Amino acid sequence: MGTDRIGSVSRTTNETDIQLKLNLDGTGKQNISTGIGFFDHMLSGFARHGFFDLDLCVKGDLEVDCHHTIEDAGIVLGTAIREAMGDKKGIRRFGSMILPMDETLALCAVDLSGRPYFVMDAQFTVPRLGDMDTEMVREFFYAVSYAAGMNLHLKILTPGNNHHMAEALFKAFGKALDEAVSMDPRISDVLSTKGSL
Repeated sequence: MGTDRIGSVSRTTNETDIQLKLNLDGTGKQNISTGIGFFDHMLSGFARHGFFDLDLCVKGDLEVDCHHTIEDAGIVLGTAIREAMGDKKGIRRFGSMILPMDETLALCAVDLSGRPYFVMDAQFTVPRLGDMDTEMVREFFYAVSYAAGMNLHLKILTPGNNHHMAEALFKAFGKALDEAVSMDPRISDVLSTKGSL
Protein backbone atom coordinates (compact mmCIF):
# COMPACT_ATOMS: atom_id res chain seq x y z
CA MET A 1 0.00 0.00 0.00
CA GLY A 2 1.08 3.62 -0.38
CA THR A 3 1.17 6.19 2.35
CA ASP A 4 0.39 5.07 5.87
CA ARG A 5 -2.88 6.29 7.32
CA ILE A 6 -1.99 8.35 10.38
CA GLY A 7 -4.05 10.36 12.81
CA SER A 8 -2.30 12.86 15.06
CA VAL A 9 -4.33 14.66 17.72
CA SER A 10 -3.49 17.00 20.58
CA ARG A 11 -6.11 18.01 23.14
CA THR A 12 -5.64 20.20 26.20
CA THR A 13 -8.27 21.03 28.81
CA ASN A 14 -8.18 22.03 32.46
CA GLU A 15 -8.31 18.30 33.27
CA THR A 16 -6.01 16.63 30.74
CA ASP A 17 -3.18 17.29 28.30
CA ILE A 18 -3.02 14.62 25.60
CA GLN A 19 -0.82 13.97 22.57
CA LEU A 20 -1.63 10.93 20.45
CA LYS A 21 -0.37 9.56 17.15
CA LEU A 22 -1.97 6.50 15.57
CA ASN A 23 -0.83 4.64 12.47
CA LEU A 24 -3.50 2.28 11.17
CA ASP A 25 -0.92 0.63 8.90
CA GLY A 26 1.65 -0.09 11.58
CA THR A 27 3.07 -3.22 13.14
CA GLY A 28 1.85 -2.91 16.73
CA LYS A 29 4.62 -0.70 18.13
CA GLN A 30 3.55 1.43 21.06
CA ASN A 31 4.82 4.07 23.41
CA ILE A 32 2.06 4.65 25.96
CA SER A 33 2.10 6.69 29.16
CA THR A 34 -1.18 7.65 30.82
CA GLY A 35 -0.18 7.45 34.48
CA ILE A 36 -2.54 4.49 34.93
CA GLY A 37 -0.64 1.23 34.68
CA PHE A 38 -3.59 -1.03 33.98
CA PHE A 39 -4.93 1.33 31.30
CA ASP A 40 -1.50 1.38 29.64
CA HIS A 41 -1.58 -2.43 29.65
CA MET A 42 -5.02 -2.46 27.99
CA LEU A 43 -4.02 0.04 25.30
CA SER A 44 -0.85 -1.93 24.63
CA GLY A 45 -2.94 -5.03 23.94
CA PHE A 46 -5.24 -3.03 21.65
CA ALA A 47 -2.32 -1.69 19.60
CA ARG A 48 -0.31 -4.92 19.46
CA HIS A 49 -3.17 -7.14 18.39
CA GLY A 50 -4.62 -4.57 15.99
CA PHE A 51 -1.18 -3.96 14.41
CA PHE A 52 -1.55 -0.24 15.12
CA ASP A 53 1.43 1.94 15.98
CA LEU A 54 0.33 4.02 18.95
CA ASP A 55 2.15 6.88 20.66
CA LEU A 56 0.17 8.30 23.55
CA CYS A 57 1.11 10.64 26.36
CA VAL A 58 -1.53 11.76 28.84
CA LYS A 59 -1.05 14.12 31.76
CA GLY A 60 -4.32 14.03 33.68
CA ASP A 61 -5.74 15.08 37.02
CA LEU A 62 -5.12 11.70 38.63
CA GLU A 63 -5.22 13.39 42.04
CA VAL A 64 -8.99 13.56 41.42
CA ASP A 65 -9.46 10.05 39.98
CA CYS A 66 -8.89 8.17 36.72
CA HIS A 67 -12.10 9.30 35.00
CA HIS A 68 -10.96 12.34 33.01
CA THR A 69 -7.71 10.71 31.90
CA ILE A 70 -9.42 7.62 30.51
CA GLU A 71 -12.49 9.31 29.01
CA ASP A 72 -10.42 12.03 27.32
CA ALA A 73 -7.96 9.44 25.99
CA GLY A 74 -10.97 7.71 24.41
CA ILE A 75 -12.12 10.95 22.80
CA VAL A 76 -8.65 11.58 21.38
CA LEU A 77 -8.19 7.99 20.16
CA GLY A 78 -11.58 8.05 18.44
CA THR A 79 -10.73 11.37 16.81
CA ALA A 80 -7.41 9.97 15.58
CA ILE A 81 -9.11 6.88 14.15
CA ARG A 82 -11.56 9.07 12.24
CA GLU A 83 -8.73 11.30 10.98
CA ALA A 84 -6.53 8.38 9.94
CA MET A 85 -9.32 6.72 7.93
CA GLY A 86 -9.67 9.78 5.70
CA ASP A 87 -12.42 9.36 3.11
CA LYS A 88 -12.79 5.63 3.95
CA LYS A 89 -12.44 4.63 0.29
CA GLY A 90 -11.51 0.97 -0.07
CA ILE A 91 -11.92 -0.04 3.58
CA ARG A 92 -13.89 -3.12 4.58
CA ARG A 93 -15.96 -0.98 7.00
CA PHE A 94 -17.15 -3.93 9.13
CA GLY A 95 -15.04 -5.94 11.52
CA SER A 96 -15.70 -8.48 14.24
CA MET A 97 -13.86 -10.76 16.62
CA ILE A 98 -14.77 -13.39 19.17
CA LEU A 99 -11.69 -13.57 21.34
CA PRO A 100 -10.90 -16.07 24.09
CA MET A 101 -8.69 -15.26 27.03
CA ASP A 102 -8.36 -18.28 29.25
CA GLU A 103 -11.83 -18.89 30.74
CA THR A 104 -13.25 -15.64 29.31
CA LEU A 105 -14.83 -15.11 25.89
CA ALA A 106 -15.41 -11.63 24.45
CA LEU A 107 -17.16 -10.38 21.33
CA CYS A 108 -16.54 -7.12 19.49
CA ALA A 109 -18.28 -5.90 16.34
CA VAL A 110 -17.49 -2.62 14.54
CA ASP A 111 -19.18 -0.71 11.73
CA LEU A 112 -17.33 2.39 10.55
CA SER A 113 -20.58 3.86 9.28
CA GLY A 114 -20.05 7.42 10.46
CA ARG A 115 -23.06 6.98 12.74
CA PRO A 116 -22.00 6.56 16.37
CA TYR A 117 -23.77 3.95 18.46
CA PHE A 118 -22.47 2.02 21.44
CA VAL A 119 -23.70 -1.14 23.16
CA MET A 120 -21.79 -2.97 25.88
CA ASP A 121 -22.80 -5.98 27.92
CA ALA A 122 -20.13 -6.78 30.50
CA GLN A 123 -20.57 -7.11 34.24
CA PHE A 124 -17.45 -6.62 36.29
CA THR A 125 -17.49 -7.93 39.86
CA VAL A 126 -14.68 -5.81 41.31
CA PRO A 127 -14.59 -2.00 41.49
CA ARG A 128 -11.00 -1.57 40.33
CA LEU A 129 -8.24 -3.24 38.35
CA GLY A 130 -4.98 -1.73 39.50
CA ASP A 131 -5.50 2.03 39.43
CA MET A 132 -8.36 1.83 36.91
CA ASP A 133 -12.02 1.80 37.90
CA THR A 134 -13.75 -1.04 36.06
CA GLU A 135 -16.67 1.24 35.16
CA MET A 136 -14.18 3.22 33.06
CA VAL A 137 -13.99 0.38 30.53
CA ARG A 138 -17.48 1.38 29.39
CA GLU A 139 -16.69 5.11 29.48
CA PHE A 140 -13.55 4.66 27.39
CA PHE A 141 -15.21 2.67 24.62
CA TYR A 142 -18.24 4.98 24.60
CA ALA A 143 -15.92 7.95 24.06
CA VAL A 144 -14.02 6.15 21.28
CA SER A 145 -17.18 5.14 19.43
CA TYR A 146 -18.72 8.60 19.46
CA ALA A 147 -15.53 10.49 18.59
CA ALA A 148 -14.75 8.07 15.74
CA GLY A 149 -18.35 7.92 14.47
CA MET A 150 -18.44 4.14 14.72
CA ASN A 151 -21.07 1.61 15.68
CA LEU A 152 -19.41 -0.46 18.41
CA HIS A 153 -20.81 -3.52 20.15
CA LEU A 154 -18.93 -5.23 22.99
CA LYS A 155 -20.13 -8.27 24.89
CA ILE A 156 -18.66 -10.71 27.37
CA LEU A 157 -20.02 -14.07 26.25
CA THR A 158 -18.37 -16.03 29.04
CA PRO A 159 -17.42 -14.10 32.18
CA GLY A 160 -14.59 -14.94 34.50
CA ASN A 161 -11.58 -13.16 35.95
CA ASN A 162 -12.12 -9.40 35.71
CA HIS A 163 -8.61 -8.73 34.37
CA HIS A 164 -9.20 -11.30 31.64
CA MET A 165 -12.58 -9.79 30.74
CA ALA A 166 -11.22 -6.27 30.35
CA GLU A 167 -8.16 -7.43 28.43
CA ALA A 168 -10.23 -9.61 26.11
CA LEU A 169 -12.46 -6.62 25.26
CA PHE A 170 -9.50 -4.37 24.42
CA LYS A 171 -7.80 -7.04 22.31
CA ALA A 172 -11.04 -7.97 20.54
CA PHE A 173 -11.56 -4.28 19.74
CA GLY A 174 -8.08 -4.08 18.24
CA LYS A 175 -8.68 -7.15 16.07
CA ALA A 176 -12.15 -6.03 14.94
CA LEU A 177 -10.98 -2.50 14.14
CA ASP A 178 -7.99 -3.87 12.21
CA GLU A 179 -10.38 -5.83 10.03
CA ALA A 180 -12.74 -2.88 9.55
CA VAL A 181 -10.02 -0.41 8.48
CA SER A 182 -8.20 -2.90 6.25
CA MET A 183 -8.26 -2.29 2.52
CA ASP A 184 -10.10 -4.57 0.08
CA PRO A 185 -9.10 -4.27 -3.60
CA ARG A 186 -12.68 -5.14 -4.59
CA ILE A 187 -13.93 -1.91 -3.01
CA SER A 188 -13.15 0.97 -5.37
CA ASP A 189 -15.08 3.69 -3.54
CA VAL A 190 -16.82 3.34 -0.16
CA LEU A 191 -18.75 0.28 0.93
CA SER A 192 -22.19 1.85 1.08
CA THR A 193 -25.25 1.91 -1.16
CA LYS A 194 -25.56 5.61 -0.25
CA GLY A 195 -22.15 6.39 -1.73
CA SER A 196 -20.73 7.92 1.44
CA LEU A 197 -19.78 6.95 4.97
